[in-house]
Amino acid sequence: MPGAEPGPYLIEVDDLRFSTAGRRIFDGLTLRVARGTITAIMGPSGTGKTTLLRLITGQIRPESGSVRVDGREVARLDRAGLYELRRHMGMLFQNSALLTDDSVFDNVAFPLREHTRLPERLIRTVVLTKLQAVGLRGAARLMPAELSGGMARRVALARAMVLDPDLLLYDEPFSGLDPISMGMIMRLIKANNDILGVTSILVSHDVEEISQIADYCFVMSGGKVIGEGTPAELRRTDSPLIRQFMSGSADGPVPFHYPAPPYRDELLGGPR
Repeated sequence: MPGAEPGPYLIEVDDLRFSTAGRRIFDGLTLRVARGTITAIMGPSGTGKTTLLRLITGQIRPESGSVRVDGREVARLDRAGLYELRRHMGMLFQNSALLTDDSVFDNVAFPLREHTRLPERLIRTVVLTKLQAVGLRGAARLMPAELSGGMARRVALARAMVLDPDLLLYDEPFSGLDPISMGMIMRLIKANNDILGVTSILVSHDVEEISQIADYCFVMSGGKVIGEGTPAELRRTDSPLIRQFMSGSADGPVPFHYPAPPYRDELLGGPR
């Protein structure tokens, strides 16, 4: 990414505060994402993991605190600066977000046509190269409706990679995938970092899969980071909340039931 002298961290979040609909999402969140790593953002549902991605990409602005990408304060960038920053990011959305009226080829070509002035001959070469990387060069002329869920996710990944970004953001990349498709996506995420040297941030609930590919993990709860480290370090933690999340246990600090009056009292004393 263009910017000041590069430091060891590509993403720096300091004392971040953000609320929506009267609910506090972040309350002093602080974390660092090292360059060239696969970093996982984990935590129970509703802790703001996807919201953090939106703050990093400048879709929303924090109430206070700082979000810096490659040394630049995202909230202070004007429209042109934000547009330039996003050219160096790739995003894999949870639902793939393919353009339904465009072919696989045109979906992957879209960022190139939007952000560059490359001739169509060269765009064709780049698109086919990226589709080959995800194993779908033969599907270039198919429409999104003709794809399986796993194929759609791989097309979306090819589109996210097509501008050769420095930062790749993955929002629940394994959601709804069968084991084979999940294995393919995991392999592609790992290859992007090992071969291309990109920095990846993964938001995911899939602890087992994350543990196989992540270099470092942050666990969020209550608007803050409550634990961080390698997957192995987190599994050895003394924190009951982190242990519950890493093991997927229904019993622990995070209750199964939403707060409610005593069950018996409500059944016997409620309206008939």
